[in-house]
Amino acid sequence: MADAFDLVVIGAGPGGYECAIKAAQLGLKVACVEKRDRLGGTCLNVGCIPSKALLHASELFHEAGANFADMGIEVSKPKLNLKQMLAFKDEAIDGNTKGIEFLFKKNKIEWVKGEGQIEGPGKVKVGDRTLEAKNIVIATGSGVAKLPGVDIDEKTIVSSTGALELGKVPGKLLVVGGGVIGLELGSVWGRLGAEVTVVEFLDNILPGMDGEVVKNFTRTLKKQGFSFKLGTKVTKVEKQKSGLKVTVEPAKGGDAEELEADIVLVAIGRVAYTEGLGLDKVGVATDKRGRIEVDASLKTSADGIYAIGDVIAGPMLAHKAMEEGVALAERLAGHYGAVNYDVIPGVVYTSPEVASVGKTEEQLKEAGIEYNSGKFPFTANGRAKANKTTEGFVKILADKKTDRVLGVHIIGVNAGEMIAEAAIAMELSASSEDIARMCFAHPTMSEAVKEAALAVTGAPIHM
Repeated sequence: MADAFDLVVIGAGPGGYECAIKAAQLGLKVACVEKRDRLGGTCLNVGCIPSKALLHASELFHEAGANFADMGIEVSKPKLNLKQMLAFKDEAIDGNTKGIEFLFKKNKIEWVKGEGQIEGPGKVKVGDRTLEAKNIVIATGSGVAKLPGVDIDEKTIVSSTGALELGKVPGKLLVVGGGVIGLELGSVWGRLGAEVTVVEFLDNILPGMDGEVVKNFTRTLKKQGFSFKLGTKVTKVEKQKSGLKVTVEPAKGGDAEELEADIVLVAIGRVAYTEGLGLDKVGVATDKRGRIEVDASLKTSADGIYAIGDVIAGPMLAHKAMEEGVALAERLAGHYGAVNYDVIPGVVYTSPEVASVGKTEEQLKEAGIEYNSGKFPFTANGRAKANKTTEGFVKILADKKTDRVLGVHIIGVNAGEMIAEAAIAMELSASSEDIARMCFAHPTMSEAVKEAALAVTGAPIHM
């Protein structure tokens, strides 16, 4: 006999678990299928949460060794206990995944452990059980993109998963891919003592981010010891008796070069994970990149089947999946739900952080939109001066005719927190003048946001 539910969610990552929780809060009977031993998906288990724990710990380690003396804090040179640092990371994972388990129990959501396969309209098979539901949500997320000819063994040639579990600090770490994941994990091991080289196929790191920010950030990372080989591709990775030999060559063609590395981190992106779902059986269409096609309501080509998060088009961000999950649950429960895709922030959790929301200058120019730009550097911010955290700036882009804020880009300490101010302003259709006339607490790093807004059409006070 089948188990009957109003909704079955396949995948318990950020999008899936938030969709399940919201639907249950709205009165639906919900089951969530997850094959991992713990809830939370890639993000909580081998992604967002553990990487941020290591970023935080490694930043403090670096601060203690490099900057404490300047502030009158005299300590001996810090000694790395990598085993304990990794345990600290695991503790963060454990606390967060158990938190989701608690929320499932609180909201009476049944966690069905195993791999889910859609057998037909309204039917999901998990092992020996068949779950029946009015609606099915696919929230299976994404997997690591493979580099042709390079086999990941999670020992010396690793993905982001293996890079969170290295048994010792590599002497030389070669990162393939200059995106967010590669730069964050490169920062972790670089702070702990590794020599980091980033090989990026394109001519710039962080593709899609504001060009001025990328230029500034690249310069900052070089100061921190990063080496970059841009416009370059990896063609071969060979295991030697001691270490790895990596063959690279210019992306546009040219002479090959050999590099040495102890660890190679493959971080060239992620791909939608749809393996074993049985999409063909029920007529769920996918695009050329293997992502599930959905309409504006997140419905697939099959009735009663929806998809959210990394498995569909759009930025592969946990918070984007969360918003989609909640909005979809609201719609399925008969309420209003929507996602504003123009106001989804993105953050690189390095030091300093890089954060962005809305359009870049390059995108506005390409679209033919006239705009004004206002910029304020942290070198002129009182709190930043006091804390010696003056690296970076805030830039605000506003429509030339209406003054409506179209994009905000920040590089600096706590940029990931400050970008929320910009997102709120943009969600409420604020103008740069609206922000400029707000009262910001002094002294704070956030004052740079106000000053950048003042700079859009006039002049900042502190420059």
